[in-house]
Amino acid sequence: MELGNDTRNSEFLLLGFSEEPELQPFLFGLFLSMYLVTILGNLLIILAVNSDSHLHTPMYFFLTNLSFVDICVTSTTVPKMLVNIHTQRKIITYESCIMQMYFFILFVGLDNFLLTVMAYDRFVAICHPLHYTVIMNPRLCGLLILVSWIMNILHSLLQTLMVLQLSFCTHLYIPHFFCELNQMIQLACSDTFLNNLAIYLAAVLLGGAPLAGILYSYSKIVSSIRGISSALGKYKAFSTCTSHLSVVSLFYCTSLGVYLSSAATQSSHSSATASVMYTVVTPMLNPFIYSLRNRDIKEALNLFFRGKS
Repeated sequence: MELGNDTRNSEFLLLGFSEEPELQPFLFGLFLSMYLVTILGNLLIILAVNSDSHLHTPMYFFLTNLSFVDICVTSTTVPKMLVNIHTQRKIITYESCIMQMYFFILFVGLDNFLLTVMAYDRFVAICHPLHYTVIMNPRLCGLLILVSWIMNILHSLLQTLMVLQLSFCTHLYIPHFFCELNQMIQLACSDTFLNNLAIYLAAVLLGGAPLAGILYSYSKIVSSIRGISSALGKYKAFSTCTSHLSVVSLFYCTSLGVYLSSAATQSSHSSATASVMYTVVTPMLNPFIYSLRNRDIKEALNLFFRGKS
């Protein structure tokens, strides 16, 4: 295959997890079940919050946005994988691959920013409770969401445009179940120095900075909770953070684990398997974490189903 414009007419092969035919029905059933649970669980969170006026607060406003983004993250990768497994065709066109990569970068970045915004919300609620309603007003909440979208749209657009400048050789096999940015860059025949530089800068600025913000918020939260005299007061204050802290730990531990394991083993197959954790498993578990550990969500779900019945 020639370099240059012919790349636009090429096709990629998503190798997925296994070539063994007997495993394909199992993989199809497993990922279809996980996808349906993810969609249903996150939709229930959104419906429960919207149906209960008591939950129309900044905390649950951010939670509904997180649930929506989790649906989008999974829907970017899993449906195409299910089609490929079902049809036994692993082909994805160049245009579809670029679009999938763009939306995946966008929604994973939004997940990261929303978790940071939610950490700031908990920081204000616990460290400045008397000023919470003044600080976390609807205008600020909307602005935080808007800024998160704008920054991640621009970042995703930048990374995608830089990949569009690359030329690809005849080896167009992607050892993954979706068009992941690092895998795309590794397939390129042209110089990828600027692409790798952009990835490292984005990891520091758009990955490290939000994580630092979360850690700073929780350091202040812990200090504030330690200053509460009663044990009951400490428990009530900390209980408002447990769900968010669990989701943050799950997101960062799985995403960091993917890249650390792939860097250590240099195995693309291992990286693809590990990527399932933060692309499929984490969005699926988030609704369970918030519904099982949050009394308000459980009550809202009960009211929602009783109202429907």
